[in-house]
Amino acid sequence: MVLRKGASRRNTPTSVHSPFSSNALLIGLFAIMSGLLYGCHSKSLSAKPSIQITEVPSADPGGPVQMGFIGGRATHAKPNESIVIYAHSGIWWIQPFTTESFTKLQPDATWRNATHLGADYAALLVEPGYHPSSKLATLPNVGNGVVAIAVTPGKPGKPLPSGKIQFSGYEWNVDHTAVDRGGQLQQYDPANVWTDDKGFLHLQAQERNGVWSCAEVSLTRSLGYGTYIFVVRDTGQLGPSAALSLYTRDNFSTVDTPNELDIQLSRWGVPASKNAQYIVQPFYVPENVWRFSAPAGVLTHILHWEPGRALFSTVVGATSNSRAPKIAEHIFTANVPTPAKETTHIDLYNYRRTKDTPLKKEEVVIERFEFFP
Repeated sequence: MVLRKGASRRNTPTSVHSPFSSNALLIGLFAIMSGLLYGCHSKSLSAKPSIQITEVPSADPGGPVQMGFIGGRATHAKPNESIVIYAHSGIWWIQPFTTESFTKLQPDATWRNATHLGADYAALLVEPGYHPSSKLATLPNVGNGVVAIAVTPGKPGKPLPSGKIQFSGYEWNVDHTAVDRGGQLQQYDPANVWTDDKGFLHLQAQERNGVWSCAEVSLTRSLGYGTYIFVVRDTGQLGPSAALSLYTRDNFSTVDTPNELDIQLSRWGVPASKNAQYIVQPFYVPENVWRFSAPAGVLTHILHWEPGRALFSTVVGATSNSRAPKIAEHIFTANVPTPAKETTHIDLYNYRRTKDTPLKKEEVVIERFEFFP
């Protein structure tokens, strides 16, 4: 178009403006924002908490003696949530101990703890305030404090070696696993167990290559009611955290309270404490524990077990003669277990060591074991 001279450009459109173009732009922006919001919302809906088991223990439903380690990772867990572990051996048993039911989530959302071995394993991600059962016939469902569940069969592997030793005319199993003692994991090494040319049994607790290990033997068969006699060399040199336990226990009992009778020589980490006690489990019942001081030298510890009655005594020397000088004696008539599948154990380990009770190499010698029905 050619303008006449002096004509104004004010009424001449330089662009085309439609009322529909701004609406289209708004609609487009709204669609984009809606898509972004929907995407974020859908991600939040799909971000459900989950749990994985990445470190799987061996499959070995051998009861409450053998232990291993289990671990994994939680996804989208809250900082105050935790893990509850179960191992299946006949039923589901809480791990690692009934007194330590929860496993802490680490800042990187991983978790790891010891467990008794079983055929299968389960890990539950739970909310604060959740109260787990110590044993279950079936695992719970998600809900009621359970946020997520993972279940896995135990890892197939070679059978654990079964070391044996002959002592005092009996065959004994030599422990070679990690076992809980006093709520702590203890590593046992068969190299710490042997008999000398006199037939005496030696047990050691010591450090090898930076790892502390202990020693335990257990009879291969149950003896039941009768008189159990242990002739023990001088234990006066044992450190405050060392513990020697002479006991009968049913490792396959399904009750929470151990079916157990104990003669224990230890100061339990307190140097000024008495160094010996008799126990009918559970130990947390005051009437079930009788403490005394055992002198240095050879001592004979005796348990006479009969229906509803457990008589413990300790005498000086390598004898069970009733005329021998008596150090201690006590009779229990409450909570006395009945025989089932219990076996006799001789166990040397360390208990709750601290900076005030440093570890040192320990050794005990058991001269003789006898049993009279």
